[in-house]
Order: sequence, then structure tokens, then C-alpha cells
Amino acid sequence: MLNLSCERGRTIALNPETTALVCIDFQRDFVSRDGMAAARGATVDRLLSATAAARVTLDVARQLGMFVCHTREIYAPDLSDLNRFRRKFDSIVGEAGPLGRFLIRGEPGSEIVDEMRPRADEPVIDKAGFSAFHQTSLENILSERRIETLLLTGVTTQCCVASTLRSAVDLGYCCVLLEDACAAYDPADHEATLRVIYSEGHTFGWVSDTTRFRDSRTG
Repeated sequence: MLNLSCERGRTIALNPETTALVCIDFQRDFVSRDGMAAARGATVDRLLSATAAARVTLDVARQLGMFVCHTREIYAPDLSDLNRFRRKFDSIVGEAGPLGRFLIRGEPGSEIVDEMRPRADEPVIDKAGFSAFHQTSLENILSERRIETLLLTGVTTQCCVASTLRSAVDLGYCCVLLEDACAAYDPADHEATLRVIYSEGHTFGWVSDTTRFRDSRTG
């Protein structure tokens, strides 16, 4: 059992056998300097820093024998699984970029960066949406393994990470967001998401970081 120290004086006990690490959307087009986000002028330094922290978390989780899964936001080449709201207002999906069409299955930019490369026994959940639970098999996968607690890392904090966290809480999972292993292009969005998690007595769970997770092994 691990005792993970969290923000604002909170602590959560983690059983590695019932805890899963979810690595959200560490895809080249989001994170890499040669990806679509960078090509459109986004500063990816914070995302690269979060990727490095997430790799530390991934190594620790693997050492502990935790269940690990990865996600990708990804769509069919004909955009048949892109919902009508985003089809109307989010025209960037499917656009040509330096690493192929943005967020399209089979394109280089949609692949997970080498630093976070999944192992053969770590499922990759492809999602046509923001939440990792949206029309995916993730809930069944977690239920089969009797998972109760999720450690969340990924990009971007306010979008796919927060969407996954909210869905997980509604499904009854305890959630811990590792703040240095998550990032947004705008740091204000990242900080605002953390404040929401803290709101109303930590409605959405706990916030910790990679160092405290690593040190919890001896805590």
C-alpha cells in the first residue's frame, strides 16, 4: 500500500493492484516540436516538460506492477465518427499538417511519442472524442481488473484530461491528477482546471505530482 501525499493536506492510500495509470493523448501532433500544434504557433515547452514527468510516472507505475493504459484522440479518415458539433465548429480535425492529417488514424502525427511508447501488454484506447470513456472499452477493461483508483497524466489538462476525470468520477473511480505530468498550452487553463478539482471540498478528487508519487514507495 502506498500513501500518496496530495495538495492541500490530503493523502490517499493507493493499492497498486487496484490502481491504474492512464496516460492521455501523448501524441506527436500535440506534443512534438514538429507536430501540428507547434506548426500552428502553439508553445509546446510545457507539454514537453509534462511528457518528461509522465515518463517518470510511467516508469514507477511499471516497477510497481500497476495496470497502465494509454489513449489517443483519433478519427476515421472519412471523419464519419466526428460528431456534428465538432464537424461544424472544429474544422482543424482532418486538416493537412507536417505529420499528416490532424488526428486521423494511420497518420504519423496521431501516434504516441517515443518517450511514452506503450508496451505490448498496455492497451491503447482510441477515442473519437475528449473523454477516454466516450464510446470506448475503457470502463470494461478497468472493471475486469477490479480497478478502483486512477492516476491521470496527459494533455491537455483542461480538455481531454479533465473530460476523462469527470467521466471517471461519475463512474465511481477515485482520481488523482499528477499536475506536473499534465499540461495545457495556456498555463492559465491548467491552473483553472486544478482549481475546479479543488472546488467544493475536492469534488473531483486529489492533486499530487510525480515526485510525491515516486516517493510514496518508501512513505
